[in-house]
Amino acid sequence: MITKADVIARAMEQGFDDVGFTSAEPFDAHRAFLEQHQKEYGWVEASGLGLLQGTDPRSTLPGAETIIVLMETYFKMANPTFLEAHFGRCYLDDDRVTKDGLALRIKAFRGYLRDQGIQSKVPFNLPHRMAAARAGMGTFGKNCLFFSRKAARRSSWVLPITVVVDHRFEPDPPTIRKACPDWCRNACIAACPTRALKGDGTIDPLRCISYLSYYGEGLTPMELREPMGLYVYGCDRCQNVCPRNAAWLAEELPPNPRVAAKADYFRLDRLLRMDTAYFEAHIWPHMFYMPADQIWRWQMNAARAMGNTRDERYVDHLADAGRTNPDQRVRAMAAWAMGRIGGVRARAKLAELERLSEGMLLEEVTAAIQAAS
Repeated sequence: MITKADVIARAMEQGFDDVGFTSAEPFDAHRAFLEQHQKEYGWVEASGLGLLQGTDPRSTLPGAETIIVLMETYFKMANPTFLEAHFGRCYLDDDRVTKDGLALRIKAFRGYLRDQGIQSKVPFNLPHRMAAARAGMGTFGKNCLFFSRKAARRSSWVLPITVVVDHRFEPDPPTIRKACPDWCRNACIAACPTRALKGDGTIDPLRCISYLSYYGEGLTPMELREPMGLYVYGCDRCQNVCPRNAAWLAEELPPNPRVAAKADYFRLDRLLRMDTAYFEAHIWPHMFYMPADQIWRWQMNAARAMGNTRDERYVDHLADAGRTNPDQRVRAMAAWAMGRIGGVRARAKLAELERLSEGMLLEEVTAAIQAAS
């Protein structure tokens, strides 16, 4: 008869950092929270991700008895500095499309369970962090993220993976609580430039930079452009300042060759001028929340990030986008970015663009000229 010790040993052989067990009972409190906060989370349901359905593990596997939670540290190796400045770390080695890394290890683990006569499912919409807390694998932070009890120096650079099985294992004692140190003066809340963190252990996802970077509607509002800073896709601000993450951030990690190999494709100037073929070959397989028909959003984010670098080497790239990009939102953001960078060359390029502009774009160019002066 297979035991918890057997499962843990096999998971460790597959490179996971921790394993926990909880029952397959519904997450009733989490469902109630989602139902009460449809203003903030209704967009997820409308997009077809089915978070409400995911609160009942048996909707995924009718005979479910246990949830096995595998803890994966997604920040085990160092990434090129400029990538970490512009992209959330959890996306830099994401294989949910390529399925050539973590997916293979999960598949091997499920194969082991199948050989033991255990059926399993890995649902995408189950509340993973809450499952990990219910399995006693760590606690929450004021930044709403999950902090491991042992992986990555007990930091939040972790990804809980839920495996629902039709075999009963004894559940582990839960640790559903916040465990931030008393002496921390709300560093994460103070560091969130868009004020997405409410301070009571909850978040307004519609104000989070991660949401804004890949789901935000239309041209980024003026008041959010500077606060969103250098991030093009995702955000790690609240994790970077967290004292509970300091020990892991101080680690001398080996370089990640998988990430380094694709780094050149993610240069801001290349993102700004990319076409569909480039996007589908080099970008979408790694960061896929935005489809090909939303390249404009990638380009708009890249232009905003360029502006916030205040680096004059981007002026010519932005001026070209302002003249030739087919999307008005990208052209408008390119104008804003040149105004943000400022300087003689930026003002000259904006003056040229002003003569070619009308409507919304003209308003953005006029404001950018004033900002650049």
